[in-house]
Amino acid sequence: MTRDYSNFLPGTAPPPRHGPDPLTALGWGPAFARQIDAEALAATPPVRVMSVHRSGMQVQGDGIATTLPPLPEVTVGDWLLLDCDSPHQSRLLDRSSLIQRRAPGHDRRMQPIAANLDTVFVVTSCNADFNVARLERYLALAFEAGIEPVILLTKADLADDPAAYIDQASAISARVPALALDARGGDPARALADWCRPGRTVGFLGSSGVGKSTLTNALLGAEALATQTIREDDAKGRHTTTHRQLHAIPGACLVLDTPGMRELQLADAADGIADLFDDITALAGDCRFSDCAHDREPGCAVRAAVAAGQLDAERVARWHKLLAEDAFNSANLAQRRGKDRAFGKLVRSAVKEKKARGKG
Repeated sequence: MTRDYSNFLPGTAPPPRHGPDPLTALGWGPAFARQIDAEALAATPPVRVMSVHRSGMQVQGDGIATTLPPLPEVTVGDWLLLDCDSPHQSRLLDRSSLIQRRAPGHDRRMQPIAANLDTVFVVTSCNADFNVARLERYLALAFEAGIEPVILLTKADLADDPAAYIDQASAISARVPALALDARGGDPARALADWCRPGRTVGFLGSSGVGKSTLTNALLGAEALATQTIREDDAKGRHTTTHRQLHAIPGACLVLDTPGMRELQLADAADGIADLFDDITALAGDCRFSDCAHDREPGCAVRAAVAAGQLDAERVARWHKLLAEDAFNSANLAQRRGKDRAFGKLVRSAVKEKKARGKG
């Protein structure tokens, strides 16, 4: 039975306009415009996915605000060419960036988190939530996605020595700025203004309870999202946001609010890890052997730098751990992809054989 999608279209009342070009305000740019022609633009108008639920996707465009049926592999932030007659056949445009992780549990597939972001703010607190290894995971994820990362430190006013947290965060990478701010005041809008210009898309990533929704509210200028305090005994946060959603700020950027991720497994992120640990990566190129494991091999430039006090041994150990995890998960993903291709080939062969029997 073919499902009737007529209830999804036409959409509800279009969103209010806050400028002469609604698409640009939603993040539309040359990278997407190059993928279509004028005829396609008129027949299948572009819309951006603002949120994804199990029951459907909320999208917005120029004079369009509606709900579409969920589409495989489409995530928040994506751009679609809307097929008004058959919305389930709407075309997904190539992305400028994609944050994804290995799905939690035993599922070996990749799970898209958000698409087409310009900047990602990795949020942590100046308390027991602060963890350098976790920050490195988020940053490697951002580098792999081709997104500019920034570390934000919240709750500095509650810490006995906030400078120690700022110093640790700033030392992670010379390519990543680290800022401390008061998430509940007017500070975020001023401190993040350079990254939150009109038409840009930014997102907050981090554990539950570190202030992602509070920061989003500060940028929105309203208490649009529910917030909760952390548990006092272990600084663990409570889940407030239950789904990923883009919020358009009039005259400014679009901001993505995400649920806290309890598990962040890297896969297919070798380039992002190399970018984050670029100093170690550069030294590894000076090792005597090209396949040096940086363990006991003679002529290892990385081990020599550690011995000379030029590299922190714990940081090198975290680099090793991320590389090993990424290699293991990437191999599992490659195995799954191979099985999926083989199964698809088997299905196509069976369909072809069935058709041949029907003609006989």
